[in-house]
Amino acid sequence: MLPTAEVHCPYCGEPLELLLDVSSGTQRYIEDCQVCCRPINVTASVDEDGAVHVDVAAEDEA
Repeated sequence: MLPTAEVHCPYCGEPLELLLDVSSGTQRYIEDCQVCCRPINVTASVDEDGAVHVDVAAEDEA
């Protein structure tokens, strides 16, 4: 089962739940907001203890 993370859209502020596949290390991808449909840059990584970290940014902040 893939881990999930709740983040907030950097444009409209709505909460979003993302499914994360960090099985091959750090992932960077674009996910469209489910509310305002704008592109969100997502970076997901796992630290040495197995904790998942997620950062989101607007397209012009990447």
